[in-house]
Amino acid sequence: TRRVRVMKASSKQFLQELVSAVSPSGHEDEVAKVWEKEAEKFAGSISRDTHGNTDAVANPGGNPRIMLSGHYDEIGFLITHIDDDGFLWIAPVGGWDPQIVQGQRALVRSRKGRVKGVIGKCPIHLLKPDARKRVMELGEMWVDIGATGRKDAERHVEIGDPIVLDHPFVELLGDRAVSRAMDNRSGAFVVLEAARRSKSMKLAAEVHAVATVQEEIGLRGAKTAAYGINPLVGIAVDVTFATDQPGIGDAVRREGRIKLGEGPVLTRGANINQKLFELMVKTAKAEKIKIQITGEPGGTGTDANALQLSRAGVATALVGVPNRYMHSPCEMVSLKDLDACAKLIACTCARITPRTSFIPF
Repeated sequence: TRRVRVMKASSKQFLQELVSAVSPSGHEDEVAKVWEKEAEKFAGSISRDTHGNTDAVANPGGNPRIMLSGHYDEIGFLITHIDDDGFLWIAPVGGWDPQIVQGQRALVRSRKGRVKGVIGKCPIHLLKPDARKRVMELGEMWVDIGATGRKDAERHVEIGDPIVLDHPFVELLGDRAVSRAMDNRSGAFVVLEAARRSKSMKLAAEVHAVATVQEEIGLRGAKTAAYGINPLVGIAVDVTFATDQPGIGDAVRREGRIKLGEGPVLTRGANINQKLFELMVKTAKAEKIKIQITGEPGGTGTDANALQLSRAGVATALVGVPNRYMHSPCEMVSLKDLDACAKLIACTCARITPRTSFIPF
């Protein structure tokens, strides 16, 4: 397979370990251990709040305070009922396309370890003609772990255990990689890599790389983390829609022409501080980093929204990682894009001093 080396082997290993963690919203403890272990290699201080956000600080005591936010939760499911036949009935954590879920392999994270299973549904041959034409709802599907009954199932799993679809990290041609949970382990990866790089630069600011929780169910972690850290500047990193695939149609008009491998995506609009946006564009030009621009008239539905509205307001930017097949078990990103996102953010942080004003007009 033809691959392009655009990322250090150690960084790629960190990314792979991140996406391999089973941590839907509300169950981020497994991915938090991976992220914190990596942060310990360079951070001046590391802390975790009662919500589960993890904060790694570069250049403690610097001024002003910058918060880099990338959420490390993922979409998934949890067990709501175990029936007498040992089938696990589930509820979604975050937004799912039901067409994707049926027939997939699943992974349950229980107190006793990981338990493999499959998402079950009635075979199409046995469905009535009308039922064949509609998309089966999530409430009509179940997880089959091979148990012979309820007591057998309960020896391995219990109500409230989290579940993900079982799709590991795989490298494709060139610099492309796929996995479940690229949304948004990509962002959690980028903010820590950016903080690591910024530490080696002439840095005036105190940089907080924060892996946030529960974004997929309402930007919950970023709200509490930003309140506690109280930054002047906030840069959120999340995946964004790549529109260079078949079937996108009119979405290009709404989302813009965004291509995998063509660099970080900077958002313009009400959610974004104008001066911070211009600083990032200027930095990208100076560092010869290719960027893409997208427009958003209101809130972005990302951690940037929570950052901007924290306390008396935060000067906020949003950096997007182009992503194909979002909210599926085979989310695709460019490793080159990830590396460029980290470089752009680190170089931007190095340009911010106590004299930098972000009052927009």
